[in-house]
Amino acid sequence: MQVEIIVPVTLFVSIAVVLYTLIQARNRERMAMIEKGYDASLLEGNPHNRTGKFGALKVGIVAIGIGLGFLVASILEASTRIDSDVAYFSMISLFGGVGLIVYYLLVKNKD
Repeated sequence: MQVEIIVPVTLFVSIAVVLYTLIQARNRERMAMIEKGYDASLLEGNPHNRTGKFGALKVGIVAIGIGLGFLVASILEASTRIDSDVAYFSMISLFGGVGLIVYYLLVKNKD
């Protein structure tokens, strides 16, 4: 077999095995909690997690931040002598992080 075929197949099989293992572990944990008589509301997830209510807002703000990072990195690359790898990695990280901070501040103000 050729290496070009083995690598993608191995990647997808590995991802499938990891996902199956995670789902099976979560199912075992839930069954153990039910057998011990814990309240079913504990299975609903973390009550402090806001991604369920504002998940789309978070994804949108981070996507806008990453888009701005690409834009600023492109401008930096064209107008300065900064290496393109450094410009893109730093600006995407910076603006993605700023997007997460903006999301946090917006959600905090909603409470």
